[in-house]
Parts: sequence; structure tokens; C-alpha cells
Amino acid sequence: MPQSTIYFRDNFFSSGITEIFNGDKERIGSLDLKSAFTSSVDVLDQNGNITVKGHFPVFSFRWNISDGDGNALGSLKQRMSFFSKKYEYDAGERGIYSIKSEAFSKEYQILNSDEDVIAEFRRLSGFFESPVYQLTNQSENLFNDEVVALVMGVNMINKRNQSSANTGAH
Repeated sequence: MPQSTIYFRDNFFSSGITEIFNGDKERIGSLDLKSAFTSSVDVLDQNGNITVKGHFPVFSFRWNISDGDGNALGSLKQRMSFFSKKYEYDAGERGIYSIKSEAFSKEYQILNSDEDVIAEFRRLSGFFESPVYQLTNQSENLFNDEVVALVMGVNMINKRNQSSANTGAH
């Protein structure tokens, strides 16, 4: 698969529709961020059709990703680590992928089972802005919309962790 770079963003309150652009700044789809309370997202094509869905099942810490028809594509979970951020994406027969980042970095790598980098994403925005992500995908097994849902899953897990830390500190 040829390498492709796309850009998308979260909303400040994690709800509403935002656009997905390619490297030429052409709109190629959108994200429907359901609400801050349900922590789910739909990835839509240019015509508004759902291609991928991501969500936390009730009382679960796993972010599940499915296609537009609801067929499971994979499941994301966080791995315990002291000096870095680590996640694991189980895409079933297509493999298990690691997502890694240094502790305070906004850059992540997605690696296959051979430890080859198959995609990278980074948070580009500043402190008071909604997060903007740059995704470069060169995977032969994970398509762009699926990786967008995967990035949003990492974002949602991080938000849950921050929310838990803030509530536990009071």
C-alpha cells in the first residue's frame, strides 16, 4: 500500500462532526464524534456513509472497532508501562499491533508483530485547541479509516485516564 498522510481533529467537547483531509488539503471524509458521554466515533466517507465505528462497550476499558455494518475489525487496550505509553490493537487474523509513544511525547508509532513501523501519528495542536492529528499510514492490512478510529481510541483512552486521575485527586 502506498504511504498516505491524512489530517483530522477531535472537538473540544468530543462531540460533533469534523472533517478528514488528505495531504493535499482535500476533504476525504469526516468524523462523527457522538458525544463526550458515550465515547464513540463514526468515520464517514465523502458521501456520509459510515465506514468504521469505534466505541467503548459498557463497563469496558477496551476500544472496539467495527466496519460500517457492525462486523468486528479489532480491539484496542492499554498496556501497563512506567516510562512510555503503550497500547495493543488486536485485529484478529490480520495480526496484533503495538502502539508506542514516549511518556511525554505527542508522537506515536504503530508496529506490526515484526516491530516494523506501519503507521505513525502525532498530535499537532497547542494547549487550548482541539487536538489535530497527522496520520501517516503505510500498512497493507489496516486501512486509513480503521487507523483513524484507532487513533481516536488512543485519544479516548488518554481522556479517560486523565479524567480518572483528576477525579481521584479530589
